[in-house]
Amino acid sequence: MATKVVQVTKDELRQMIEATIEQKLVELLGDPDEGLSLRKRVRDRLLRQQRTVAAGERGEPFKDVVRRLGLE
Repeated sequence: MATKVVQVTKDELRQMIEATIEQKLVELLGDPDEGLSLRKRVRDRLLRQQRTVAAGERGEPFKDVVRRLGLE
């Protein structure tokens, strides 16, 4: 059963349009990173970050980073 546009919120419609545009662009232009490889160090870091987020840890709050770096 198809969903009618009047049954979705503005945000849902925006997300649907964004997803459709992104899908079409990838279809037309391809993935610019296709065929490239990651360095082992970068891959390991991304996997570690993925596990951390999956475990519910979120890292340092943005406002704390700004304060720590003196960017206030």
